[in-house]
Amino acid sequence: MTDKQWTDLIAIVNGEKKQPLPVGFIIDSPWLPNWYGINILDYFSNDELWLKANLKAIETFPDVMFLPGFWSEFGMCTEPSAFGAKCIFWKNEFPFAEKTIETSADIDKIKLPNPETDGLLPFMLNRLITSRPSIEKAGHQIRFSVSRGPLNVASFLMGTTELLTAMMMEPDVVHKLMRIITDFLKKWHKTQMDAISSIDGIMMLDDIVGFVGEQEFMEFGYPYIKELYDVKASVKLFHNDADCTMSVKYYPEMGINLYNPGTHMTMKELMEVTGNKMTILGNIPPRDVLAAGTTEDIQKAVKDLLSNTPDHTRLLLSCGGGMPPAVTTEQINAFIGAAKS
Repeated sequence: MTDKQWTDLIAIVNGEKKQPLPVGFIIDSPWLPNWYGINILDYFSNDELWLKANLKAIETFPDVMFLPGFWSEFGMCTEPSAFGAKCIFWKNEFPFAEKTIETSADIDKIKLPNPETDGLLPFMLNRLITSRPSIEKAGHQIRFSVSRGPLNVASFLMGTTELLTAMMMEPDVVHKLMRIITDFLKKWHKTQMDAISSIDGIMMLDDIVGFVGEQEFMEFGYPYIKELYDVKASVKLFHNDADCTMSVKYYPEMGINLYNPGTHMTMKELMEVTGNKMTILGNIPPRDVLAAGTTEDIQKAVKDLLSNTPDHTRLLLSCGGGMPPAVTTEQINAFIGAAKS
């Protein structure tokens, strides 16, 4: 993000209203490689192509805040790889991390990973460090430390069904795993912040929060995620585009000040439930409208969102979730045009 974009983002998070309303999108490997014209494996394995793809995005859409901006990642394999997960990479499909925990006893064997040396993490961080001069030459800075959330990482290590079952049958086991993962993620974010002085934001993504009920969220999600957001940072961004109706009211008190939801709740409902204490990054339908809709469909969706949202403070226009695959330049420009008008 440029200095102006970062200043504007902090102002929006703090409740200042900007005109025209700004546009922001979370972009990563599901969209960026193919939009740029390369396959996903090349995007992950070739730092030069990764940098060129990200530079092309900021050049094509200079008025858009891309979050986190120059996201160095290896899809869902990033954090699980540090725990020894087998990572499967196809040429042009999303990668997958196989689970490492077969029984509860396996959790006792887990050693706290070192984010400076383990798995794909040193490659992810080194890509940012070596690309930083080029990023800054383009007028941008690396602003966020980034990770998947603790429940999300646990679901890959243990399996989603197995994790949810264990919450009911073996809660102590889940707490033991969550403690390890949370300690690891704290070290991982600190490693990123220590390595790159321009970082002043934290971003976590955890859709598993939306797979559980309120009671399970309060026991297995709330305390660990709140602990991770207890860090000095101007912007504390959280992504959960699964169902947030049971949990979103707690986000502001967890330290989250910028939230990217799905489409389970309207912008008005989200603001009412949270007391408008948290900026929302959203939330027209990403797949059915932004990716599959016509220019007119997209423009109508943006205008409807604005007309149905009485308060335009703490609002950063986007889709409900990250940028989906196959969205075209024309479709993004239709969204930007509707926001400006």
